[in-house]
Amino acid sequence: MTRTILITGAGGGIGRACVNHFSEKGWRVIGIDRADFGEGFPADGRFIKADISHPDSVETIFQKVKDFHPTLDALVNNAAVQVAKPLIETTVEEWDAVMASNLRSVFLFVKLAHPLLKKNGGAIVNVSSVHAIQTSANIAAYATSKGGLLAFTRAMAIEFAPDNIRVNAILPGAVDTPMLRAGLGRGHVGSGDMQERLDNLARKTVSGKVGTPEEIASAIYFLADNEQSSFMTGQALVVDGGATARLSTE
Repeated sequence: MTRTILITGAGGGIGRACVNHFSEKGWRVIGIDRADFGEGFPADGRFIKADISHPDSVETIFQKVKDFHPTLDALVNNAAVQVAKPLIETTVEEWDAVMASNLRSVFLFVKLAHPLLKKNGGAIVNVSSVHAIQTSANIAAYATSKGGLLAFTRAMAIEFAPDNIRVNAILPGAVDTPMLRAGLGRGHVGSGDMQERLDNLARKTVSGKVGTPEEIASAIYFLADNEQSSFMTGQALVVDGGATARLSTE
């Protein structure tokens, strides 16, 4: 039977790669993003333009989801925003915007997705970040939201296990996405042009490269597929090219 997945942040780097990867594997994809997806969304799927940071929007989204298909086999909570600035310069409005998009939206989505996932025994994959476990300067709000998502993943896994719903998190490292490129303006990898900054970042990684959205999408697929990761729940899968394996003093 054709499986159905809901992906938030479907228009971004990792989200778009997930849309393509799951569709190629034969899944029916429902994508959510506050920006237009543009060309190429799967013809047998459904794209919904909405801002998931607003609670009222989430109710409307799920009515459209249920109209499209009455059950879900997986949910990927991928949507996120990032504020890259010193903590003492971060405004309350910016802090709240990050938490609303990166953490509160997950809370709202899993509550409404739960009955749809429970019917078939589905999976939830929360896209966290290596910043949840090791971070850097001028990205405090983002790191905090992603750390909270790890704790929330464990709590969900415990509560949803009786309903045969698995919940795991993936922690991407440096992946070449629009968000990563925007964040390179923090100056932590030099001040050259974009390619120079990406090259400097790659040299800091054990694998010597920056990851691709497709590599992350493949790992997300593993966690979402009940045939491949049936004995995993409440876990955090780090996919970072070895970045967190190296001591910062080396």
